[in-house]
Amino acid sequence: MNVQAYLMFNGRTEEALAYYTQAIGAEVTALMRFGEAPEAPPPGMVPDGWDDKVMHASFRVGEAELMASDGSQSDAAGFAGVSLALSVATKEEAETRFAALAEGGEVTMPLGPTFFAPAFGSLVDRFGVSWLVVVAVK
Repeated sequence: MNVQAYLMFNGRTEEALAYYTQAIGAEVTALMRFGEAPEAPPPGMVPDGWDDKVMHASFRVGEAELMASDGSQSDAAGFAGVSLALSVATKEEAETRFAALAEGGEVTMPLGPTFFAPAFGSLVDRFGVSWLVVVAVK
């Protein structure tokens, strides 16, 4: 069994994938646009003019596989109640990744030492995704 996060970016998936590639070394492993689907979606499911939007994408961050879509919702993306935890090996990597993810977002807990890790912090990135960045203790 495997549980994976599926993130809906309401028309900003391509921008988010480029951002995560630069910020945390994500690698896009699959991408299909609505216009490439072998069958048209049911009427009213996808907004007009979305042929170039991302119907489905998969991307890797380290060993984790995540999925994303522009989805078909009409409101802004909302990720309330969910955080992605990014575990890194060193404090220096935590600082680099935290700063990159925080660019254009909001820091909710500054990166710093805690009783459980040499560095831990939390933020919401520019796409509204909540991240926990932590140095893994082995």
